[in-house]
Amino acid sequence: MDADELLSRYAAGERDFRNADLSQADLSKVNLSDIKLINAKLGSAYLMGINLSNANLRDADLSGAYLNDANLSNVNLSDADLRIVNLNDANLSDADLSCANLHSANLNCANLSGAKLKNANLSHVDLIGANVSNANLIGADLSGANLIGADFRNANVKGAVFKDCLGVSQDMKHELQGRGAIF
Repeated sequence: MDADELLSRYAAGERDFRNADLSQADLSKVNLSDIKLINAKLGSAYLMGINLSNANLRDADLSGAYLNDANLSNVNLSDADLRIVNLNDANLSDADLSCANLHSANLNCANLSGAKLKNANLSHVDLIGANVSNANLIGADLSGANLIGADFRNANVKGAVFKDCLGVSQDMKHELQGRGAIF
């Protein structure tokens, strides 16, 4: 399936595209809210400015995709492969990223407020200026992450690993340790 076929079928009211192969597709700045792309292949796809709010992308492969400025609020990305993905300035508020692999992802200035990141792999991610307030990071691995200017206010960090992170002040370390984070 190519991007044009997907857009045509979506416009006709179809929403379930599980197992679709859209690797390297260009779907920038389109509205695909409420779509189901369970187990879909979107590796290296161009999805800048896309609206995927309330979408279900559980188990999807988005490795290397470009999702700058994307609206991913309330999206289900649990168990998704998001390695080396670019989510710069993306809205991931209230998204479910439980057990997702975000190794080396770019989440600079992303909005992750209220996101579920339980047991997610966030190792070596860039979270510069990201809003991670009220997020659930229980058991997440943030080893080697760049946290300069990241906001972890009221985030649940019990059992989350913050080893070798950049941008962690002594005050931030003390506060996160007090909430159960591991350094």
